[in-house]
Parts: sequence; C-alpha cells; structure tokens
Amino acid sequence: MFGKTNTCFTMSQGYLDLKYKPQSNDLVCLFYVEPAEGVSLAKAANHVAGESSIGTWTEVSTMKDDIWGKLRPSIYSLDEENKLVKIAYPLELFEPENIAQILSSVAGNIYGMKALENLRLLDVGFPSKMIKKHAGPRFGIQGVRDVVEVRERPLVGTIVKPKVGLPPREHANVAYEAWVGGCDVVKDDENLTSQGFNKFKDRITETLGARDKAEGDSGETKVYMPNVTAETYEMLERIDYVKDHGGRYAMVDVVTLGFSAVQSVRQKDYGVVLHAHRAMHAALTRNPRHGITMLALAKLLRLVGVDQLHIGTAVGKMQGPKEEVYSISQAITQKKVEEKQDRLPQLWGQVKPVFPVCSGGLHPGHVPELMGFMGQDIIIQAGGGIHGHPEGTRQGAEAMRAAIEATLENQSLHQWGEKHKPLELALRKFK
Repeated sequence: MFGKTNTCFTMSQGYLDLKYKPQSNDLVCLFYVEPAEGVSLAKAANHVAGESSIGTWTEVSTMKDDIWGKLRPSIYSLDEENKLVKIAYPLELFEPENIAQILSSVAGNIYGMKALENLRLLDVGFPSKMIKKHAGPRFGIQGVRDVVEVRERPLVGTIVKPKVGLPPREHANVAYEAWVGGCDVVKDDENLTSQGFNKFKDRITETLGARDKAEGDSGETKVYMPNVTAETYEMLERIDYVKDHGGRYAMVDVVTLGFSAVQSVRQKDYGVVLHAHRAMHAALTRNPRHGITMLALAKLLRLVGVDQLHIGTAVGKMQGPKEEVYSISQAITQKKVEEKQDRLPQLWGQVKPVFPVCSGGLHPGHVPELMGFMGQDIIIQAGGGIHGHPEGTRQGAEAMRAAIEATLENQSLHQWGEKHKPLELALRKFK
C-alpha cells in the first residue's frame, strides 16, 4: 500500500495495527475516545493518531516512504466497550527534552477535531531515552526529609490565611504561630505573589526572619515556601532573592506558569526545593470524558523535576476519588508502575520520587483516614483546618501535630484528645 514514493494515504486506513507491540523507544498514550455521531471508534482513533503525528485531514501526495516507515504511530489497542485507545509513537517524533513540543503533539490539535465528541488523555508512558533527557526532582522525598530533618512521620504544613490581604509583618506573624505550634512548613497561597499590600521582597525578609526565630524557639527545622510565580525572568530573579536570604524552598503554580517555565527553574538548579501547586488543573482534569487527567500531568511534572506536588486528598473539600489520588501517588513515588486498564506501565530508572502533598479542606479529624491509605510519605497541608481552630493558629498546628502522633501510636483521636486540649477542641469544631 505504501511501497512507492509520494503514495497518497488515507487516515482511516493508516495507523491501526492491533498486532503491534510497543517498543522500548515508543512513547505510549492511553486515550478515552468518544467519536462524533456516525464515526467509528477506529476511524476516530486514526484521526487522533494522525493529527498528533504525521497526518492531516486529507490525502496528501507529499507522504514519502521514509516518513511513513520511520514516524508512523501505531494504534495497538481498541477497547470498544470502554472507548479506550492505546497509541504508540516512535521517539523520533519528539524533541525528547521539550515538554511543550511533546504536549503540542499528543495533547494539542487533537482536541479540536470534528470526528470527536470528547477526548481525554488518561495516561502517558515515557521511554527510557526520553526520561534520561530530564533531570527529574533534585531532592525527592528523602532529600526533602533531609532538609526538614523529619524522618518517620508525615510533614505538617499550612498555608497563610487569609489567602491575600495581610501585609508582610502580619503574614510573617501568622507563619511564626504555625511553626511554633508544630508545623514543619508554611507556604504562600497560589494567588499571593507581589501585590501592593504585600510586596514580594518585603514578605520574604519578614517571613524568613520569623522562620529563624521559630527555629530558635522550637528547636526544630522550619521551612517557608514563597510563591515565586511570575513572568519567567522575574520568577528567576525572585528565586535568587529567596536563596540569597536563606530560603530553602520556592513554590510555583505549575499549570498557569507552563511546563517550559518550570523546566527553566529546574535547569537553573538553584539548590532549593521546588514545590508545585496545581492551580487551574481542574480546568483540564475535572471532566471525566474530556481533557487530561491529573495522573498524566503528575507524571509530566515528575519528569520535569518538581520535588513536591499537590495530588488531592479524597477526604477534604477538593474533588477526586481515593483510587485516583492513590494512583497519582504511586505514579510519582514508585520506581516501577504496573499496567492496569486505565493506566500504562512506567519504569522511572534513576528519577527520584516526588513528595505527595495532600491539601484542600483538611483538618485533624481527617488524619487517620488520610494516613491509612496514603502512608507516612505525605505532606499534610491544612489552611482553614489550622487557622480555624477556636483558639487560633498555634493551637491549630498543635492539634494537627497531635492527630499525627495519635495515628502513629494507633490511638483514637478522641482518646488522645483527652490529654491534648488543642486536639479535643479541634475535633469538637470540625465534626
């Protein structure tokens, strides 16, 4: 069929090969494909495969044997009942270190095709040659634990509340109260950058000063995660400023910022822990029939090299079932991920694990359930669940820390609360 140079080809015939076995150098994608009315799953899948690689909407005389033979993707699995499609793409289609180009291919124009009613990128599997082009996390879980000097329990974190509005000194005072109450980490919220009421440099100097005081008063290592999200060059200058003033962390809003900007931060290798907030992700991930899953985004971010990533909680205010949150945790922490119906296998090689962050509507009463299915290698981050304590931020942090201690000792929170008043008061409020 394709034996002659300049042979025309038809998309509906071109890419389906159910006998194909993915090769070690293939990038593999799992899609949910919902065809438009009157379009078969096979035809819709061919549109996806072609548009994301070498094809276009019509027959072309410029297709050559070498292009077809070297760059043709293969649709190797069609699940008609569940509308699941697996496509293997040869590595040569991609600039392996360029995440923007990779996404422009497998999650780009394909969403706008008339042949589709809905399309969702469920998962992506990276070949080892592509993985080796990326640094991955600089610190990972163990490196973060070394920074914070906490070895065998979840880290306790909070977000300064209200989200915006506090001037630098008040912001720093809230952080101090959280730290001395028992929080290991305090971070800015996703929409606090350098507004008029709280300029970035003023906030950094005030809050890092409060951190130093909290470390002296508590005898524990404390960290501050300033939100450095901004235009790329400005963001890099802000990270320099944080580091110059003794900061150990930088937080970036990875979705709104963009993968290329995140890569810029990682490749500069500032030596600070890179905390990834996923603000705006639900615009892409929430619709179960369209868009891209948080699982796929999380794997891309591990590849790029963030050290910590928000993954959901399944018990707080944010949407996301337990099995989804758990699968994301596995994808960013394990060296090897096994294939299942709705996910692809992955070998990470020497790429370090990302520290999962559970945040969104959490309070001390959630801790036993959360640790029960997530384990100890998590960062439990509560905003309102700490600052909303009846006796204030410090006692709210004490309550959260006590809830973790009780869970580690296999004690009920209510029993533990009999000897820890802040926890008892928190349990009464957050029923």
